[in-house]
Amino acid sequence: MPKVQLEELRHVIHPPGKLESRAEHWAGRLYMRSVSLRVTRLALGTRFSPNQITAVMVVAGVLSGVALVLPGLGGAVLSVVFMQLYLLLDCVDGEVARWRRQYSPLGVYLDRLGAYLADAAVMVGMGIRASELGLDPYLVAGLAAAIGVLLLKSSSDLVHVARSDSGMEKATDQSVVPRSSGLARIRRLASAVGLHRLVNGIECTLLLLLTAVVDLALGDLTATRVATVGVTAIVWLLVPAHIVSIVASSRLK
Repeated sequence: MPKVQLEELRHVIHPPGKLESRAEHWAGRLYMRSVSLRVTRLALGTRFSPNQITAVMVVAGVLSGVALVLPGLGGAVLSVVFMQLYLLLDCVDGEVARWRRQYSPLGVYLDRLGAYLADAAVMVGMGIRASELGLDPYLVAGLAAAIGVLLLKSSSDLVHVARSDSGMEKATDQSVVPRSSGLARIRRLASAVGLHRLVNGIECTLLLLLTAVVDLALGDLTATRVATVGVTAIVWLLVPAHIVSIVASSRLK
């Protein structure tokens, strides 16, 4: 079977508006969609189904958190590698599904499950790394961050569940804007600052790689511990703010 031409493939798997949507991660727009386009073309020559690719993605995401248990710079590097593999496969599974028109509720479920497990695993791994395998406040902070991340993700997904159960169509990008002009301004400001990105596994693994380099220079875990406390604080600042933002928007109207 001849290989699909890249432009033909791009036209189908990256339809207009796909890369510009708010659901698209900045790393996808910056570099990963360009990489995934070529990996997807290779995957189309195999018998791997979109769901099988998603299953491997889930494993890569969890291993990103497990890698943080390894001490030193090596564990942080390995964590970033696994998270980048997770991001790549998260692009490829959907692209293969769009090209082959193989859509299924199971695929959506596995994709969402992978996002939950990957980010939570990174937070737990962060806490274990900072605590040096001892039950101390840093491990508790990592576990608390994991719980908070799960709440952030589930509160967003529950919007779709609530709308579906009510017989409504999927919420649009415009509906996320709070109806109150004051809250809308606060949301835009918070989005511009970008602290919310640190609770995402992709950005968090990059942060922990940076702290690992600093720790190596200092000879202790000060940087990782500061990052752990900081990320946990950001998570629990975002949880109530995110729920208020949902309730104050048009997503449930």
